[in-house]
Order: sequence, then C-alpha cells, then structure tokens
Amino acid sequence: MLHSLPPFHHPNLIVGTETSDDAGVFRLRDDLAIVNTVDFFTPIVDDPYTFGQIAAANALSDVYAMGGEPTTALNIVGFPRGRLDLDILTDIIRGGSERVRAAGAVIIGGHSIIDEELKYGMAVTGVIHPDRVIRNVGVRPDDALVLTKALGTGIITTGLKRRQASAASVRAAVASMVRLNDTASAVMRSFPVHACSDVTGFGLLGHGFEMASGSGVTIVLEARALPLLPGARRLAQQGCLTGGCKRNREYLKTKTSVDRSIPADLVEIALDPQTSGGLLVALPADRADALVEELRAKGIDTATRIGYATAPQDVSVKLV
Repeated sequence: MLHSLPPFHHPNLIVGTETSDDAGVFRLRDDLAIVNTVDFFTPIVDDPYTFGQIAAANALSDVYAMGGEPTTALNIVGFPRGRLDLDILTDIIRGGSERVRAAGAVIIGGHSIIDEELKYGMAVTGVIHPDRVIRNVGVRPDDALVLTKALGTGIITTGLKRRQASAASVRAAVASMVRLNDTASAVMRSFPVHACSDVTGFGLLGHGFEMASGSGVTIVLEARALPLLPGARRLAQQGCLTGGCKRNREYLKTKTSVDRSIPADLVEIALDPQTSGGLLVALPADRADALVEELRAKGIDTATRIGYATAPQDVSVKLV
C-alpha cells in the first residue's frame, strides 16, 4: 500500500519508510537526530498491569534497535465504553509507565478513543547522533547474526488463551516480553554492527527477509541454534499458532527456503510473530562470539549466534 503513495523527501530525513526500518530518524542538527516510532495492540495476557508493561517495552524496542535512547512517550488507548472497569485501564497505563520510567524516559501525554476492542500502546521519541544510526540494512556477506531473546512468545500467548500453556512457559514468555532491550542495545553499540532489527510481528524469518533483501545478501539461519522459550515447541506441535504466523508463511513462501530436514514445529517458531522480541544483530563474524559473551555477562543469557550472511542466492533467507 505504501508504495502507491508519494514518498516524503527532506534533506534532514535520515530514515523514512523505504526500507521497512524499525523507526524513522530525522536530523535536528549536525550532532542530534530524533527517532520516532509507534506501536499498539490488543491484550495478549490476562493481567492489565503486565499487558501495559509488555506494550510499552514493545514500543520502546524500536528506538533501541536503531541504537537510540528513548526520551518521551505518548499513550495510545482504545477502550470500550461501559464494558470494562476503568480501573483496568488505570492498571494498564500504570504498567506502561513503569517500563517508561525504567527506560529513563517520560510520558508527556497521549490520546484515547472509544473502541469496540481494548487496545494500548505508545508513540515513542528517542535521540541519537546522526552518524550512529543503526539501520536494518547494511548486512554484508560473511557477517554473523546474533539474536538476543528466545523465540516463541506468539505461540505461548496463543497457548495461554487456549489454556494449553504451562505456568512455567507463560512466566518465561512474560519475563522476556517485559524485559527492555536497553542493555542489549548499549552492548551492541560498542561493537562494529552493520545492521540490526528487533524481531516482532513478522517473526524471525520475516525480519530476516527485510534485512537481507534491503542489504542485497542472503541470510542463512540455523534452526538448531535458535534460542527457544520453554514449552514453545510442544505448543507449536499442538497447533497453538497465531493468525500472524499463517500470514507470515504465506507472505514469505517465495522469499525464503526451508530445509526439509527441519521439524515443522521449529519452522513455525521461526515464523511466529513476536511481541517485544529480541534484537537481531549483523556484525563481522570474528566479533560475534565476543558480542554474545558480553551480552551474557550483562545478564542476557539467551543471546545466541544463530546464522550468517552470504552473497545473494536464489532466496533472501534460508532456514537450514
């Protein structure tokens, strides 16, 4: 749809919509640019406070993926009139506020509408030096790929709705979704990173495709190396798949290839839409192990080297 609209051009527009980047970046002066992003969605967990935390962490993540620091946020609310107690909304916004404070940013307002279905999220503004923007394009052949969070949040939250997910799986997924990508971003910035994206609605394969196609390379992801949330494989085998997973599969079927030896449940996890997922980082292969080591030393024990880039092949992403 966006391709049918006239693009915006401005001498200070550093990152717009042309490469499906995580956020937009606009230069204010030679040493300062702002990072803008917005995200909101319907509840994926039962507890309102936790939902608010997850939604805020998810929105903040786009700024971290670009290498920026969040500064301000605006609440976005859709709330059904007369069907839910306003205390629920209070708890949601309180949860979002907690994550914004943890990020060192401030909420300066927001907007709400009456809606048939509850929705919550944020528009976030961050700051960055114009010369230090990390985009989702720029991957080079022979780069290594490092992922900072385990996969499976969509499958597990679907399992929660169907009462098939274990308490341990739900706790692990919630802990992952609530966790900010601030530490991962700070560590990443101390390495010679060529590209980065946070893994969210398009799943690992979808965001890998955006990085690969925009960079003119092929990304090879190693299925057996993928970090997984506990219970994700079992729930995938039981069919706890989101509608987004099916849409991702349809969209990517001609853009990716999957080795026939890979179990179906691992393929589903690679397609699974993530909420507040990890950073997918491309950097020189000889620095990847050091990045993983540093991330784990800072408490990100799910950081894993999961693949590499090659010169362009017949498809943009291969799952092997």
